This record gives sequence, structure tokens and C-alpha cells, in this order.
Amino acid sequence: MTDLEERFRLTRARLADAAGDHPVRLLAVGKTQPAAALRALAALGQRAFGENYVQEALVKQRELADLALEWHLIGPLQSNKCKEAATHFDWVQSIDRHKLIPLLGKFRPAERAPLNLLVQVNIDDEASKSGCAPAGTEALAAAVSAEPRLRLRGLMAIPQPDADPARRRDAFRRMRDLFEKLRSRHPEIDTLSMGMSDDYPLAIAEGANLVRIGSALFGPRG
Repeated sequence: MTDLEERFRLTRARLADAAGDHPVRLLAVGKTQPAAALRALAALGQRAFGENYVQEALVKQRELADLALEWHLIGPLQSNKCKEAATHFDWVQSIDRHKLIPLLGKFRPAERAPLNLLVQVNIDDEASKSGCAPAGTEALAAAVSAEPRLRLRGLMAIPQPDADPARRRDAFRRMRDLFEKLRSRHPEIDTLSMGMSDDYPLAIAEGANLVRIGSALFGPRG
């Protein structure tokens, strides 16, 4: 068994243990990883991959065009990259301002299914982090819902790193509460994306149903 196979097996086992009867999707984060590493993971059964940068993702998508993969943009999106994001991704998880929404709707190809979008929330009000304030979530969600070529799916967050699990868990709990409030007005939403390699069991315990895992799968970045 290769190191990748072992990490994939352990990650899925740990995820299943944390999830119990609660379905949770695994998004493999390929930031800085070569296309060959993603191909190897796809050969083990992984189909959903997340990328932080549009240009890096496009290179990998061309190299992996023979595979039926699902591509998520999880990093900040610049308005001048909206056409490429709308054309080449299945999901954009980093919607944090109104300007992006009509551009993505305009550029989503008519022959493709609507683009799945998550509103990114800066749940801990970090100056260095992307995401809208919690109070701005509903306005962005409403703007997405108004675009016929876009599909509102839910929320995403990257809570502030904290050595205290209780404080991390509190941030995840606040995201879950925000998600439930949003779902009362938008019952179609179904995705709460939060939790990464070092904290996804805590995120799952607080309601995450999509976790973004990089180093636990591919090993530490060089």
C-alpha cells in the first residue's frame, strides 16, 4: 500500500467515525499538488477536488480532462477571473461580495448545469481573511438565488485557527446556527462546508457536511 493509499484510507475511516449516520462529503484540496497526485487519488475513488487558484486549477483540469471529476474553487475569486471560474468549475465556495454574482451568472455556459455557489462567511471577523460578515449572508444568498444560471447551495467558512478546541468548536457552532437561519428562508440549501485536515472531526460534530482536506491526504506541503 502506498503512502497516499494509506492516508486516504485513514482519512475516510476517521471521517466515517466522526460522521456516524450524518452523510459528509470529502473534498480533496490539491493546492500546490501536481496533477499526477490528483490522478492517483482519483484512481482510489476520489472524485471531488478543491483548488485555491483559478490558473493552477486550469492547468490540472487540462491534464486530467480524461477523468470525470468535480471541481470546486475554494480560494478568493477576483472579478477578472469570473469568466474562467464560471466556465471551468462545478462549484465556487468563496462568494463574499455582490460584484461576483452577476458576473458568474453572465458567464456560466448555457449548456452546463447551473453553477453551485456557497457564500463564504468570515465568522471570526479576521482582517486578513476573505468572507462576508455574518450579517451580510442573507443579502448575498438572495442575490445568488435571483440568478437563473447559479444555484445557491449553502455556506462556507474557515474559522480562525485556535489551539483551544472549545473555541474552534464555538466558531463551527455559530456557523451551523447561521446556516439553519439561512435555510429557514432558503430551504433549498444543503451544504455547510467547514473543517480542514486538523479540525474536521470538530466541524462534523457541529453540522459540517462537506470537509476540505489537503495535507491529511497528500502529506505536508513542501
